Amino acid sequence: MDTNSENGVDLSQFSGAFDLCNTAAYAAWRRSKLATSPRAGAMPVHKVGNLSQPTDSEKKAILRQIAESNFAIYQAERYSADEDEVGAELRHFTDAFGLRIAEAHRSAGHNGVVALKVSMAEHQRGFIPYSRKAMNWHTDGYYNSEADTIRAFVLHCVRQANIGGQSQIIDNEIAYIRLRDESPEAVALLMDREAMTIPESPEADGTVRPVSIGPVFFIEDGNLIMRYTARTRSISWKDEATRKAAALLQNLLESERDYLHTLTLQPGQGILNNNTLHNRTAFDPDADTGTSQRMLYRIRFHNRL
Repeated sequence: MDTNSENGVDLSQFSGAFDLCNTAAYAAWRRSKLATSPRAGAMPVHKVGNLSQPTDSEKKAILRQIAESNFAIYQAERYSADEDEVGAELRHFTDAFGLRIAEAHRSAGHNGVVALKVSMAEHQRGFIPYSRKAMNWHTDGYYNSEADTIRAFVLHCVRQANIGGQSQIIDNEIAYIRLRDESPEAVALLMDREAMTIPESPEADGTVRPVSIGPVFFIEDGNLIMRYTARTRSISWKDEATRKAAALLQNLLESERDYLHTLTLQPGQGILNNNTLHNRTAFDPDADTGTSQRMLYRIRFHNRL
C-alpha cells in the first residue's frame, strides 16, 4: 500500500493492531478493547487509604484499570488539608507508580506541581488553563518537542468549583478506533511526521518556545501515543487533506457517547492517566471578582504507566 509511504509514514515499524495493513489483528484488538473498556457512567472510583502511601493492592487495582482504559479515577481517604503538604503527598503517590517528573514547567512549584487555578500572574495571564473558560479536546503538552513528550500526568482536586468545571475524558485508543473505522486514510494522514505544527511562542521571561512539528498519532514501544489539540488558532496542518482528517477526528470526539466519561472531581479525587484526551467545561460564571476557589494540582511525566 504505497499511500502510507507517500504520507511520510513508515508503517513497517508498526506491528499488530496499529498496522493499517493488518486488518485481522486490528479487528481482534478492537473487539477486545471495546469489550473491556468501561462505558460511560460505569467508570469505577478506586479508593486509596493514604495518598502518600498507596498499598500494593491499591496500586494493582489502579494499574489494572489503566491497562483497560488508559486512565483511572482515585479517591484518597486521607490527605493533608495543607496545600503544600498535599503537593508533597501527591509526589509520593506518583513516585509509587514509578513515574518520572517531566518538564520544568514555568508554573511548576515545589515537587514539580502546577496549581491550575484562576490567575492574573504575568506568566499565566491569558492562558486558558488559568482562567474560568472552557478548554477544548487536547492531550497535555501537544506543543512540546519530541524530546519532551508527555506520556502521563496526574490531575488532583484540591478545591472544586461552585458551578461547572467538569472534566470529560476519552481514551486515546477509543478515538483511534472511531477514526480508523470511519477512515483508515485519515489515520494515515494524522500519522504523518509533519501532520500538525504548533508555531513558536514568546514566553513572559523573554525566551521563545520553539516550533513543534509532529504527528497526531504515533506508535512507541507498541503503545499508541497522541499529540492533539482541537484549537483553531496558532496551529497549522500539513495540507488540506490533513486538515479534513483532523476535522473528522474532532467531529467524532464531539459525537462520542458510549465511551465518554464525564466527572466533576471532588477534593481528594484525581485522575492518573497515560495522557488521555480530555477537556474542561467553564466554571463559576457568576464569580463577582472574576476569580474562583477551584484549584487542581497537575504533575506531568515522561514515562507511561
